[in-house]
Amino acid sequence: MNLRNYNIYFHTHTISGIIISLILYVIFFAGSFAFFKAEITNWQKDTPNAVVQKQNIDMNRVRDTMAGSMNLYGRDLYISLNERTRKMVVSATASKDTTVKGRGGYYYMDAATFNMKDYRKDYDLGEFLYRLHFLAPLNVIGGRGFPFGYYVAGLVAFLFLFAIITGVLVHWKKIVSNFYVFRPWEKLKTLWTDLHTALGVITLPFLFVFAVTGAYYLISYPLVSQPVAAAQYGGSTDSLFKATSASTVAYDFLYRPTEKAPDLNALYLDAQTRMKHTHVTSLVVSNYGDASMHITINGANQHKNFTGTASVVYNGATSAVEKFTPIDGPASYSKAVDNLMYTLHFGNFGGNLVRILYFLLGLAGCIVIISGVMIWLVARNKKNIPEKKRRFNEWLARIYLSASIGMYPVTAAAFIAVKLNPDGGRGFIYQFYFWVWLVVTILLIIRRDNFKITRDCLLLGGLLGMAIPIVNGLVTGNWVWVSWRHGYYDILFIDLLWLVMSVATLVTWLLAVRKRQGKLGRALSPA
Repeated sequence: MNLRNYNIYFHTHTISGIIISLILYVIFFAGSFAFFKAEITNWQKDTPNAVVQKQNIDMNRVRDTMAGSMNLYGRDLYISLNERTRKMVVSATASKDTTVKGRGGYYYMDAATFNMKDYRKDYDLGEFLYRLHFLAPLNVIGGRGFPFGYYVAGLVAFLFLFAIITGVLVHWKKIVSNFYVFRPWEKLKTLWTDLHTALGVITLPFLFVFAVTGAYYLISYPLVSQPVAAAQYGGSTDSLFKATSASTVAYDFLYRPTEKAPDLNALYLDAQTRMKHTHVTSLVVSNYGDASMHITINGANQHKNFTGTASVVYNGATSAVEKFTPIDGPASYSKAVDNLMYTLHFGNFGGNLVRILYFLLGLAGCIVIISGVMIWLVARNKKNIPEKKRRFNEWLARIYLSASIGMYPVTAAAFIAVKLNPDGGRGFIYQFYFWVWLVVTILLIIRRDNFKITRDCLLLGGLLGMAIPIVNGLVTGNWVWVSWRHGYYDILFIDLLWLVMSVATLVTWLLAVRKRQGKLGRALSPA
């Protein structure tokens, strides 16, 4: 590689990395916990998944519970199931019959008790971390109809792809040899460089997959759908998505009410019999109560077919099967690509071991981001750099470091807060997390020392993390041994996750403090 190309790649890698570093850290840190979204929900609400078998849910009761809150006629009903939690998502669109009042709604329903709650009121920490990882809280900036946070997250994922590619090109010649070199006792720049290179190589496939899939989900709609729709579909994105999306088919509303409600339980059981080797993921009722009503039951099994899904479409009036797609049946290109992106992004193809691996790689990605910022800072902390620029660089890196690493103790504190107030809803979680995060960030910036910032976050995060299973035991009685004895493995997993993380964090804190004390001792000792 000639010098000119090297400089182009190097500066592109550095600039793109610095611009997106803080937001990217938030995405990876929150996203790592989002792999256990269902378990976090169960832990917060004290609703262990072992209590209910979701393949035997009374779907008629689910429908009747929704009917108690609204007139269902003419609406599209969506019931989404998750194998790892008893919390179902149920929603209804506005009725196609304009005489039926109400815009519909989006709710949570407990599969064991059939209690239905408003989405915002039953909002939990698992949902918050999941949505934080694609910056959904920033959507309030764009207002209704413009998901500003999604677009920012998509742009960051796209720039991250540039940073990965240019990083590989910059290190290509020495990427193998440098991978085996780690010198923690050398000067600071050497330590950060070795850490950045080694973890960057280890996490490269993982980071590349997430850059591609994240950009696909979050940037494709604004940059692809609108121009293509304008050019080929007369400006109609609905027409575009009907041609390319794997979503449920829309049926023409006939304005002819039916007398008898469909037996959703019978259809639900029949679909499970037909869709062998799958688990039901959703049940969709189109045009409820009308002669045009159709019921679509979808299933999936990534162990059986990595990108495939199964579905059965029933006629709502006759209960006859109109279309059956087996798990190993042919799928359209767009549907296969969409399923592939979803499966790779969320790690749904290998069970708990894959999700744990994704979690560890996600945290390793956070270290890659932080080490990249520190390399940038150390490389610019030289005497030939003007004093004003050096101070600006130091303040910028300090802000990045404080906001990034500060997420660890803030997240640990949030787990304790939602356990003490499990029904606080979205308002409580938003106010607690973002205000505490702001205060912690400011206090860390005031420390004006990167070592103290890191040390304090490790100590505080480790101590708070150790307290999480204790608080859970005091509040619910589900101590670690109790959860193990009753088979509440989802709740047990969250407690053990924080115990392991806290022990590792406190050990790291101890090693860092001892190393700093050793350096100070050598510096103060007489020659």
